[in-house]
Amino acid sequence: MKIDKAGLDLIKHFEGFVHCPYLDTALVPTIGYGTTHYGGRPVSMDDDDISEHVASIFLETQVNDVYAKAVNHYVRVPINQNQFDSLVSFTYNLGTGALKSSTLLRLINQGELTLAADHFAQWCHVNGRVSKGLVYRREQERELFLS
Repeated sequence: MKIDKAGLDLIKHFEGFVHCPYLDTALVPTIGYGTTHYGGRPVSMDDDDISEHVASIFLETQVNDVYAKAVNHYVRVPINQNQFDSLVSFTYNLGTGALKSSTLLRLINQGELTLAADHFAQWCHVNGRVSKGLVYRREQERELFLS
């Protein structure tokens, strides 16, 4: 599967668009909609500004080349497009290792989709503190997953 418009829109909403390189909360050079790599290399603080259109292309490429592949690889039961999109958003935000090691994934692979959905809320901390933004993001991912 590949991410569709609903999934991309969810990621765009929470990542926000930034036209110039910036350091994210983990101090990683980032641009566009949370893109950290493009053209086979990491983003540099010396990179040129980009348009929203170019940022959308970078996002879709990175999402499908890395994060959608991870969801396809780790999820071993049939899921619908909304479930897939919510898991790709989750994985884009937290990384493939978080998905791989999560109770969320284990429950999905056991066919416990409703129970699994409750585990999105476990992933809303930054530096040991609850982030209101992540609480809201996880709620939206859960809602999409259950729709």
